[in-house]
Amino acid sequence: MGKSNGKSEVETAGLDVDHELPAGDSDQSSGSAAGTNAAEGAGPESEIQRLKAERDSLLDRLARAQAEFENARRRAAKEQQDFRDFALVDTIKTLLPVVDNFERALQTKSEAADFRSGVELIYKQLQDTLNKLGVHPIPAKGQPFDPHVHEAIEMVETQDAPDHEILEEWQRGYKYKDRLLRPAMVRVAKNPGK
Repeated sequence: MGKSNGKSEVETAGLDVDHELPAGDSDQSSGSAAGTNAAEGAGPESEIQRLKAERDSLLDRLARAQAEFENARRRAAKEQQDFRDFALVDTIKTLLPVVDNFERALQTKSEAADFRSGVELIYKQLQDTLNKLGVHPIPAKGQPFDPHVHEAIEMVETQDAPDHEILEEWQRGYKYKDRLLRPAMVRVAKNPGK
């Protein structure tokens, strides 16, 4: 069969080559297919090299992104620690005058009554400083027992107070703004009759 433009007449006619070619011509078509496969043989090697280069590039980008993330995490942790340290320094500065007054009181040679009044003034100064910082005592004595802010250390049977009323505060509780720092430890009345 004659060829035109490098194609057989059968291919030019749009017929199926495998079915239309005689047995002798099938060798030619398989030879051309082998040539195509040989050309493709170089293609997968270059494709593998391209994919390896792309993989290496992506791994490098991933390693850089992980390093940047770790650096950002460390910076954020350091900034938080610096902020805590700054806040703590500010708090300590407000407490230093109280410490100074305690030292002065301990160095002074005075009578017991004067010493007591000096300590009471220092105590008031400390309470004022805590209030300025947002620390407030939790009311207890005479209040109804609240398990959210009070911790009962003893239940006392009595007819003199209503049931679940706080009779005595053993240790004062404190809140920082709306956050509980520690509960008040209290003795609570147990009066089933009231």
